[in-house]
Formats: sequence, C-alpha cells, structure tokens
Amino acid sequence: MPVTLRRAPDLTVRGIGKSYSGVSVLRDVDLDIPSGEVHSLVGENGAGKSTLLKILGGAVRADQGSIAVDGRPVTVHTPRDAIRAGVGLISQEGALVPARTVLENVFLGRWANSWGFARRGSDRAVFDELIELTGFDVDPRERVGRLSIGVQQQVEILRALARGTRVLAMDEPTAVLSEHEKDNLLALIRRLAAAGTTVLLVSHFLDEVLSVSTRVTVLRDGNLVLTDDAARLTPRTLVEHMVGRQIDVLYPQPVPVADDAPVRLSASALSRGPVQGVDLEVRAGEILGIAGLVGSGRSETLRLLFGADRLAAGEVRIDGQPLSSLSPRTAMAAGMALVPESRKEQGLVMSRSVRENVALASLSARRRGPFVEGGSERSAVREVSDAVDIRAAKPDAAIQTLSGGNQQKALFAKWLLRKPSVLLIDEPTRGVDVAAKSQIHRMIVDLAADGMAVVVVSSEIEELLELSHRAIVLRHGRVVGEFPRGTPRERVIAAAFGDEEPTATPGRAAGRTGPATAPGAPPDATVPPSAAAKENA
Repeated sequence: MPVTLRRAPDLTVRGIGKSYSGVSVLRDVDLDIPSGEVHSLVGENGAGKSTLLKILGGAVRADQGSIAVDGRPVTVHTPRDAIRAGVGLISQEGALVPARTVLENVFLGRWANSWGFARRGSDRAVFDELIELTGFDVDPRERVGRLSIGVQQQVEILRALARGTRVLAMDEPTAVLSEHEKDNLLALIRRLAAAGTTVLLVSHFLDEVLSVSTRVTVLRDGNLVLTDDAARLTPRTLVEHMVGRQIDVLYPQPVPVADDAPVRLSASALSRGPVQGVDLEVRAGEILGIAGLVGSGRSETLRLLFGADRLAAGEVRIDGQPLSSLSPRTAMAAGMALVPESRKEQGLVMSRSVRENVALASLSARRRGPFVEGGSERSAVREVSDAVDIRAAKPDAAIQTLSGGNQQKALFAKWLLRKPSVLLIDEPTRGVDVAAKSQIHRMIVDLAADGMAVVVVSSEIEELLELSHRAIVLRHGRVVGEFPRGTPRERVIAAAFGDEEPTATPGRAAGRTGPATAPGAPPDATVPPSAAAKENA
C-alpha cells in the first residue's frame, strides 16, 4: 500500500518504460521520493532495478516517461545531464580512471583552477573534508587501479559528494565491503539523508535494506508491485513480493565431514605481498571459509593457491602431492578451479555467448587437432547449464544480456564442466538476488557433499559461517583465528579487528611465518593480477 507523502517530492518519476530488442525491462514505473528519504529498490536480477537507476543517472535513456527534481522537469539523456540535475549514480560497474590518482578521480571534470591552472591545494582541502564526513580511509595520492574493488567504490561515493549531489542513486554499494565498512557506509547514508540528500538504494541485502530505508519499492519483471514503509516489511514478505511465491531463505545445512576424510588441499607458509605465511588444509567434502577485512589477504590467498599470483614463498599440495612451478595451468591440471570475485573483469568474456563462456575452461577436452567438436561442446554446455539452472533465451545469447545471478551461475558452470576436486570461490553471491543466492548456496553444499573440497571467501559473515564447516580469519595476511559453523558473527568480526584471542587449530589452519619452500613459476594470463600483486611485483 503506497504511503501518503507529507511534503513535496524531491524526485518524481512518471511512466518510465524501457525495452531491449522488444523485451520490456521496465513498464510504466511511478515513484515519488521526498527530500531526505532513503528509498530502496529490491527485486530479483532482471527485475529492472539497475536499469531504473541507470536511467536516472543518464547511463541509459528511457523509451518513455518523465523525471522531475524539486518539481522541475529535467531531461536526462547523458551522465552530464544527470550531474547538472543534481543526480549522482554509483553503479556496480564503476566509472573511474584506473591510471589516475584518487584525488584526480574525485574531482574529475571539475578541478579547482585559476586562469587555466589546477589548484590542487583547494581540491585537497575539500577532499579532506569529505574524508572527515565519510570516515573513509583512502590515500588521495594512490592510483585507483591499485585499489581493491571496495575502496574504488568509496572513491566513487567521494566523487558524487564532491559534485554536490542532491539525489544519490547507489547500486549494490555494500556488495564488496567488509562488515565494518558496511556499517560505516550505512551510517553515512543515514547522515546524508538527515542532511537532506535523497538516497535511492538498490541492494540484495534485505536486512540491510530494512535497517536503513524509510520506504521500499519492489519491482518484479519490470513492474512496480509494492511501495511501503520499511517498518511494515520483513525479509520474508519482501522475498514473497519479489518472486511472487514463498521461498526458503534459510541456509542449507552442510553435510558433516568424516574424521578420516583425506586432505585434498593443503598449503604451508604461503607468502606474497599482503599474505604473510598462511597455512591451511581442506579435506574432501569440507567447506572452509576465509574471513577478514578488505586488505587482509583473503582474495590474494585464493589467487596464490591457484597460481594466478606468483608465490614468493610457500608450497601448495593436492592430495599430498606438491605442485611444482605453480600456475593456473598446473593448478587446473591438478584438479583445482577458481571462481574469482569479479565475474565481469576476471571470470567471463562479456562480449561472447553463454556457450562460449561455459566451454572456455575445458576446450582441450573436446579438441580434435586444431578444431573443437561443436556437437560435443553444445551437449556438455547444455547438461551443465541445466544442472546449475542458467536461465538464458538460448545458449548462443551474449552473456552480457543475462541477469547477474545467471552470469554467476554460468561462471560456476564454466569450472564445473572440468569436474574439479578443489573449488576456490571468491564472493560466491556478490550482486545476485535472493533466489539465485539460495540456488548457489545449495550448489556449494551439494558439491561438498559429493566429495569436493571447497574454499569460500565472502564479505558476508553470516553467509560464511552458515555455509562453512569452519572458518579461518585473516588479519594483516596471517591466520589469527579459527571458528566452527554457527559461531556468533561478533566473535569473527572481533578477530578480524584484533579484539579476539587467536583460536587457530595447529595443523589444520594455523597461520605462521616460514622460510621459502617452493617459489612458484610465472602465472598464466587466465586471471588478471590482483591490485596487491601489481603493487608488489
């Protein structure tokens, strides 16, 4: 039931519609959002949430409808139009210049200048004020390309604020942030709204949505199906409106691991850059979680295990056998697979088809001389796509036309086609809706139940603790704690910040510093180097 507004809306949307190739993604959407309101948009992937934000931000042009700010009609055909109207868009894809510094990106296009000369001192003073306001910890001199995805998102927020944005549209702003960073960002959103900034938020984290929002709008298949006060809603009622049916939002129970299960993956003294002597082992059928703050070495540990970054010291073993000359090629040959944190930049070729992406990691299995057997490939891709429930119009459709959830499932399918014995997963459900998230969680638990060793890195502490048999915590590149499934999240967060006594179990996952044992060979170019690896190369 729509809520009666008590003041004139700051943002008015009327009859917005958008179609791609004859398929409607938004149909006659109306919104009235008053100044100072945090208004969230929720829905499954493909519901039209991100498209609506891109229309407001000038990244996509609507086919029909109108937009008004402060009661004045505005024409938003380009990002410049949106900025002029006071609308700032923080998108999932990002819009930064990697080769330039943080300071240059924050003031991109509007540097302080006198007679054509930049006045960086004035920009730096404004930057320092923004840092004090937001509580972010960002070095203005650092090149953006060296920053993690989470910190890059902070830079985008700083840039929007520097432009005097009055309507801030944020698409999945907390998807790559640590728990502490999420709390800080939500507190910032509340402060901005209290000061009169209108915040339009898209997020798949329903508890987060309800905690920060004044009202929530649900989109389903491009239609607006509900707008109501956040206080009147629960995660379960939101899900029911999003999918049009009841759905189980609980985590699946992992199957217990036998005490005598063989150790499938083990590593000792892994070291490079932010990773400083990490030991771990994972048994067949076990799901090991890795928690920690951004910059703790979580993703870098997975990349070292897979050989995507060259080891400075340490050794990786599969079924007790050390991997010499560790690289993605040797790791794959030994039965290892890596689902990276960014499917668009590191996992998929967005301009290619679903079939080509899913088949990419296992071409050699169907190669006959210089050719690939097309029939065999189509059959294999169809089988694994059905297994992970990829919903695409046809296998030859461009993968960029799929929703985020289906793209993520395609990334899993790409590696499952190789039938790995060890699966490394970085942010398994980043940017996917609740239905796809439930499917991916079930898939991970089922893979472990079939004997696969799984290592999961996730910024969602609850996801990590509920999915994993046990979780280790990294701080400053070292293992500082180990916790069983069901541990209160506060204890894990405390360990990440250094407020918890170490509880690592010697011989299973205890961190230590050790001498170089087996330096790796240069990595293959299958996964781009991480920011930390570039910095320390």
